[in-house]
Amino acid sequence: MITFAQYLQRCSYDGLSKLVKDVVDLAQKCVANEDAPECTKSLPSIFLDEICQVEKLRDSYGTMADCCSKADPERNECFLSFKVSQPDFVQPYQRPASDVICKEYQDNRVPFLGHFIYSVARREPFLYAPTILSLAADYEHALQTCCKESDVGACLDEKAAAIKERAKKVSVKQQYSCGILKKFGERTFKADKLALLSQKYPKAPLSEMVKILEDIKGIYKECCEGDMVECMDDRAELMTYMCSKQDVFSSKIKDCCEKPVVERSQCIIEADFDDKPEDLPSLVERYLEDKEVCKGFEAGHDAFMAEFVYEYARRHPEFSTQLILRVSKGYETLLEKCCKTDNPPECYGNTVEMLHKPIKETEEVIKTNCELLTTQGETDFLKALLIRYTKKMPQVSTDTLVEIGKKMTAVGTKCCQLPEDRRLPCSEGYLSIVIQDMCRRQETTPINDNVSHCCSDSYAYRRPCFTAMGVDTKYVPPAFDPEMFSFDEKLCTAPPAERELGQMKLLVNLIKRKPQMTEEQIKTIADGFTAMVDKCCKQSDIDTCFGEE
Repeated sequence: MITFAQYLQRCSYDGLSKLVKDVVDLAQKCVANEDAPECTKSLPSIFLDEICQVEKLRDSYGTMADCCSKADPERNECFLSFKVSQPDFVQPYQRPASDVICKEYQDNRVPFLGHFIYSVARREPFLYAPTILSLAADYEHALQTCCKESDVGACLDEKAAAIKERAKKVSVKQQYSCGILKKFGERTFKADKLALLSQKYPKAPLSEMVKILEDIKGIYKECCEGDMVECMDDRAELMTYMCSKQDVFSSKIKDCCEKPVVERSQCIIEADFDDKPEDLPSLVERYLEDKEVCKGFEAGHDAFMAEFVYEYARRHPEFSTQLILRVSKGYETLLEKCCKTDNPPECYGNTVEMLHKPIKETEEVIKTNCELLTTQGETDFLKALLIRYTKKMPQVSTDTLVEIGKKMTAVGTKCCQLPEDRRLPCSEGYLSIVIQDMCRRQETTPINDNVSHCCSDSYAYRRPCFTAMGVDTKYVPPAFDPEMFSFDEKLCTAPPAERELGQMKLLVNLIKRKPQMTEEQIKTIADGFTAMVDKCCKQSDIDTCFGEE
């Protein structure tokens, strides 16, 4: 049902139920006789064949029907390109009224939860099937609790808000992972996941990490390509494996492993990092003082670097995976240079300072921005970001710049209040998601050369690349348009939030006209603007006052 609802987002529940029945019937037939001719096809082709046999597909879906004339895997790629996230034509899940919901759930549990799963899947066509099933389990638990309460509605409202929030957060992270896999390929994707797994399970040996890493890559690939049944099956299998080796992986997954299979995987993914072993030796000896480093590096480049990422990450749960990859990239570049010299140990011996450069840069950026946010408050912090980013990419629409600024401010608000050791992975983790979203837009509507360079050059260096990006010197500002700066009494009568937004947009438009403006000049104009609003809003003829000012 999830797979069909995500591909055919306009179809009714009953319409899709027929397709689901066809596939389930085929599955039962194939269990009885694996060699039957129609049982040799891959799962994705079975689903797509079923979709392509839908009568009047073109009437509802227009040119999407042309996908059926392509061969796999292009056919699937084509269908995926028609998926629309949170489409206007699909209403969010409508919960039955409080007075009937409990009876409906008790009398018709399967179709009741089926409708919930169908609604979520067609609204969120990229959300992985195991996640949708775990959200349905959350919803069921909420019903079991709330149906015992006197005020069922209020109880469900509170729980539904938490489920929605979780769905949104997971969906963003999953789309991000699919984007990285697609844009930067398997090697980068695996390095990023290896860093995270090593932070999370610092007691597990590298051999186990490498085994589950291969499985994880396969699972993401299946889910990203819309192959939800395989994805769910393989993910459940991986979790069973990890639960059978809890002592090897982590002391933090015990409770997860006792849950039913549908709830287990999301729980394990969200579990806390395990405590790192007490007595891990310093890496300097092994990687900078050992005379034989080049032997290992040249004998098996990728295996050697994987071991470095693993050893470094399990010692640094307080770093983001991107920072771990930057340090690793620095070390890899160092060895590529030094192993070609006559005396490699002398070349790589005293380079700890150099390798720590990315750490210093990242810590500085986070310290500066968190201090700015704490001392200036959210509004001034947002203004500072808008000034900074409008200069970097003045071609982006005003609304989008304000949206990006707000997202970055939200990251600051969320992460700056965390304890020191969680601040960096939180900030850079979420900023990477905001940047990835920006880079996805850049692919369809190119912004400028600097942005396109930062987006595609290096995954690990994306955030520092954006931070260091200067004013776009090739940008030619549009001609001055007095209309942009026409003010009326709305500035006095609008609600505070709307007034604030108007000021933000004005600021962005001003910088788009004059990207070379200094902080001082911007401040003078902003102060002048505030004084003008204060003065004119007190006058009887507001519009004339604004015109003169």
